[in-house]
Amino acid sequence: MNITTTITGTTARITPYGEIDLDTMPVLRVAVDRLPAYVTELLWDLEHLFFTDIAGLRLLFGPDPRYRVTVTGLQDQPLQLLLLANDLFPTAYDPTRLIPDTPAALMTRRP
Repeated sequence: MNITTTITGTTARITPYGEIDLDTMPVLRVAVDRLPAYVTELLWDLEHLFFTDIAGLRLLFGPDPRYRVTVTGLQDQPLQLLLLANDLFPTAYDPTRLIPDTPAALMTRRP
């Protein structure tokens, strides 16, 4: 998996290319673990991510209190997985935690 990491002030932007699954998780975890201590915001840019499974959800909603996590560039499949997870487990996978300024209408699961 290829990723890019950009740090601006206290915000880190991590952009994965391809897909997130159990095989690619270690690379992403290392990228997060290597962030400088002064980083407080973590932005996952998912514009180039076309597939994820539960591993991606765990990455985005992980219990790491060091960062305020947000997401941008959600493609169809990752968005559908996020919305399905929210339907099934609304308190665990609340998309408004990741996308705080998204209109509520977008959070309605598409057929």
